Amino acid sequence: MTDQTKDRRKVLITGAGGRIGTSLATQLHERYDFRLQARRDLEQPVTDDIAITDITDLEAMTAAMDGVDTVWHLAGDPRVPAPWEDVLQANIIGTYTVLEAARRAGVRRVVFASTNHVMGMYDINGDWPVNNGMPQRPDSYYGVSKAFGEDIGRFYYDKWGLEFIALRIGWFLKEPYKGPGYGRAMWLSPRDCAQAFTRATEAEVPFGVFYAISNNPDHPWDLTDAVVKLGYRPQDTWADFYPVEPGVPTPNVH
Repeated sequence: MTDQTKDRRKVLITGAGGRIGTSLATQLHERYDFRLQARRDLEQPVTDDIAITDITDLEAMTAAMDGVDTVWHLAGDPRVPAPWEDVLQANIIGTYTVLEAARRAGVRRVVFASTNHVMGMYDINGDWPVNNGMPQRPDSYYGVSKAFGEDIGRFYYDKWGLEFIALRIGWFLKEPYKGPGYGRAMWLSPRDCAQAFTRATEAEVPFGVFYAISNNPDHPWDLTDAVVKLGYRPQDTWADFYPVEPGVPTPNVH
């Protein structure tokens, strides 16, 4: 291990084989000293520090967090229509296990990959704008499981002082959805995603729930908290890819 590596934060990425985990590790491996958790072998990982475990295995997850400063918890069932039995194991029991393992291992902070689906009923009904102070209104068992993740994160922060930042991630794609509607408005670019996780790791605020979407001109989700408290400054917008239709407001984050 080089002196430069010793000076970097040790970050464990759970679910490192997924799209977001792979993207974050690829973009940020020179900034952080990564350990990658996955259920199976990874293809072309950025490090050989890999923990092949199940996130519901408390002893294995506690061992995987040895020496870790921050956990980026991405593992779980990402399907919005996933049945209750699947989200119960992967997203609810799994998130409890990750937080409890982090507490036992003395981890400083957990950054939790939440989702816009925690507030999905506002979106379905067009009850906009949406901000973080409004009550959770999940649109699916998946959304319910992420709402649980935000709530148990609050408990672990209040009870044991485990720092916890939840990022309500929009639609993570290399390029924005081309069609109209809020699918395009919720786009989160890989570059902005990497910035959001970096700011969630390094900002001095010890707890919070924040939206992580790109600087899209028609987004109805309030980014004020993320801008002010985390220092998040999204750089990308779907308007760089597609023409802005008449009547679409200009970007509200600068």
